[in-house]
Amino acid sequence: MNKTMKRLSAGVSGAAMVAMLLSGCSSTNTSAAPSKTTDNSSSTAAKDPSRVSIMVGGLEKIIYMPYMLAEKLGYYKEAGITVTLVEESAGQDAELALLAGQVDGAGGFYDHTLDLQTKGKKVEAVVTMADVPGEQLMVSNRLKDKVKTLADLKGLNIGVTGLGSSTNMLASYNVVKGGNKESDYKPLPVGAGQTLIAAMQNNRIDAAVTSEPTASILKNKNMAFTFVDMNSKDGTEKALGGKYASTSLYMSNDFVKKNPDVVQKLANAYVKTLKWLNTHTPEEIAAKMPEEYWAGDKALYIQALKGQLPMFTADGKMPAGVPENVQKILSAFKPAVKNVDISQTYTNEFVDKVK
Repeated sequence: MNKTMKRLSAGVSGAAMVAMLLSGCSSTNTSAAPSKTTDNSSSTAAKDPSRVSIMVGGLEKIIYMPYMLAEKLGYYKEAGITVTLVEESAGQDAELALLAGQVDGAGGFYDHTLDLQTKGKKVEAVVTMADVPGEQLMVSNRLKDKVKTLADLKGLNIGVTGLGSSTNMLASYNVVKGGNKESDYKPLPVGAGQTLIAAMQNNRIDAAVTSEPTASILKNKNMAFTFVDMNSKDGTEKALGGKYASTSLYMSNDFVKKNPDVVQKLANAYVKTLKWLNTHTPEEIAAKMPEEYWAGDKALYIQALKGQLPMFTADGKMPAGVPENVQKILSAFKPAVKNVDISQTYTNEFVDKVK
């Protein structure tokens, strides 16, 4: 039976939870963290190939919906694999847990694979689930008359899910694109959902990079407006100069080489999920998701779904030219990314085999 762990223990913060993972004190079935973070020999799949653990940077976020949807549709079981989903609010935490060998895979943005290679860590996206970020740079309504161009982002406190997260990277890119330096704004890790909303309400942050359903809640509460659209395909083209691979399942290159059968089963489950996602209505999709993901407003959740469904790929493949665009964007404020060998940051090998 598939397990979902929304939190490793009640009330544990993101930073504390990652610390638990790194110290081997989590309540998952994985073993203690290995001495070398790039060694995944202690991962669950190494012990039992039919069981894998995946940490996702926010299961309730629509951008990461395929992970839970695959479980609700029974596609993990059908593929012959048991998946433990571990939730945390930021993709950065999933990245850390993956490197520590505490989970076998991470559900996060593709850009992490490029950033990690500059640090000597090789991971690759084995399923690409979306080709736009599904994010919006939102600005507080109290600054509507002051923030008119990207240059006006200078000096703002911008909420991100976590430091080093993809939302942090997208915030940095927009600040730099406006002619500023990355140091000209302050990224504040506020998570997503209610913690981000509270930060905006209490004026801790002036703006935020966030996804659905948080974005729609901020708009409906008249707290913030969309300043940069990176949610729609047209908006992403305008903001980022092309598509931007986002939601993906990434794993260490070594794990992929050692466990091809495991990766293939996961690819089978996710590609089937993406096909289902692309052939059903927002109402049908919402009915499959846990009610707590609706944040108390099913109609609003369905509204948000309608705006985000176009972001998902139908086949799990990395589109041609997209890795290069992501590399170009990150290089604007991370020069070392220019030297990344992008051929090692993704593969279509497994999704190509799905029938």
